[in-house]
Amino acid sequence: MRLGLHISDFTWPEGAPRLGAVFGDIAAAADEAGFDRVSVMDHLWQIGVNGPPEHEMLEAYTALGYLAGKTKNVKLLTLVTGVTYRDPGLLAKAVTSLDVLSGGRAMLGIGAAWNEEESRGLGLLFPPTKERFERLEEALRICLQMFHGDETPFQGRHYQLGRLLNSPAPLSRPHPPILIGGGGEKKTLRLVAKYADACNLFPTPEVQHKLDVLKQHCDEVGRDYDDIEKTVLFRFDLGEKGENIGEILTNLRNLAGMGFTVAHGGVKRPWITEQFETFQKEIIPAVEAL
Repeated sequence: MRLGLHISDFTWPEGAPRLGAVFGDIAAAADEAGFDRVSVMDHLWQIGVNGPPEHEMLEAYTALGYLAGKTKNVKLLTLVTGVTYRDPGLLAKAVTSLDVLSGGRAMLGIGAAWNEEESRGLGLLFPPTKERFERLEEALRICLQMFHGDETPFQGRHYQLGRLLNSPAPLSRPHPPILIGGGGEKKTLRLVAKYADACNLFPTPEVQHKLDVLKQHCDEVGRDYDDIEKTVLFRFDLGEKGENIGEILTNLRNLAGMGFTVAHGGVKRPWITEQFETFQKEIIPAVEAL
């Protein structure tokens, strides 16, 4: 198993004037410590679980482009882009640009979007659920086509593209990995089986059932279930003196036993940098052995 650092809170004591420097330092420290990837949310306002909407939030692809210049090894992605936030041609271009500038370290994290308040507030498209999933499938097809250099016009129900030119092409082969976030059993996990290289789930008591549903969808569409990377959101709370490390490793061992190979750990405050030595010396080596 490998670890990913998920940065979702930018309201730090130093304030906006130091936000860029602290953000870059956190990502660079995670890279040095041996984390496999660094992710950010694709939101324009802060979400309720982290704080009020007025708290600081960075636009995702601007932030990831900044991190491309601050890191050397970690993969870079969103958890996850709402499909209605960017037209798919622009999204494919953004991910491709990130992949090229980072030396082939970009991933496309994507989902059907959910934050209606944020979307309405900033005038973003937010159609009903059925349409958002239709748009998600079309976006996946468009991104894959552009990643592979197929310029054939695309005529979908919601998107019409005349020429899918994407130059330069991504460096990642066969394409930047596509991760679909969410555990919806009828639509989301079926799209994972059809199009994705990875899924991302919450570690709820139903998580094994979600994996079973995904396997069933894979069987139905003729996809090898083992080809899909299973990733999970996870909370890295070491405790003030590291008293939670044993429990964290036990929980990660259980998730690894289910087939998860990446745990995206949330971080809210820059004090996490003070614990990176613990991650580097104790947690990451133990997790890699799982």
